[in-house]
Amino acid sequence: MKTHLRDVQNLIDKRGIEIQKVGIKNVDVPLIIQRKGKENQIVSARARISASLDSDHKGTHMSRFMEILNEWSEKELLGVDIKGCLEAVKERLGAQAAEVKFSFKYFVEKTAPVTKQKSFMAYDCSFEGRLDENDYKFFLGAKVPVTTLCPCSKEISDYSAHNQRALIKVLISYDDDKHIWLEDLISDIEKKASCEVYPILKREDEKFVTERAYENPKFVEDVLRDVVLMFRNNEIIKYFEAEVESIESIHNHEAWAYQLEAKGE
Repeated sequence: MKTHLRDVQNLIDKRGIEIQKVGIKNVDVPLIIQRKGKENQIVSARARISASLDSDHKGTHMSRFMEILNEWSEKELLGVDIKGCLEAVKERLGAQAAEVKFSFKYFVEKTAPVTKQKSFMAYDCSFEGRLDENDYKFFLGAKVPVTTLCPCSKEISDYSAHNQRALIKVLISYDDDKHIWLEDLISDIEKKASCEVYPILKREDEKFVTERAYENPKFVEDVLRDVVLMFRNNEIIKYFEAEVESIESIHNHEAWAYQLEAKGE
């Protein structure tokens, strides 16, 4: 005899509170990422997906989030394709709004500056989408390690100057009929530092990057301002957040700078 299973989630809630976001997070999923001019890259992503919940519903359907994530993990994502994922969430859960974020390691092949030895470097990146009744926004995120050399140290020292690894973190948004490749975004950001970071350096390469940084000293403020100008001059980008964190080599703290701008606001 078939047993009827009561659907508690569909019961009416009488407290009159609409929940803005409810869903699941820290879900490990494989993603197929399209690369610029190369074969697709399969990455291991950590997902967070949510939907709004009307005030008269007791709960959402958690299993439907997993079903949608499983379907989208088989698609070739450029980022803007996330809109279809969110439309599926709204339709299947009867929600007014939905959000999804995929965080993943993205590998880019880098060439050492002198020896030209090739190797892969991993960058923390993210695709994020937000969809409500009236608007869809896509956000592309990247965290790029670089080298900075202190202009003050160089100025006051008889020889040498202290340098350190820094992290440039950005989050940008643009219209869904446009596209910015991760490779281009990362490369453009690296150019704003004292020098790039490489996964493999031979002695000749190490000499090059050391001298390159020395010839191009920058505070975190300098790096941030250069990144801000780059984004301001990019007509595609409508919104951006940028921050620079210097992991100081002679201080027991980090130096940090941050900027958020929305064009037209």
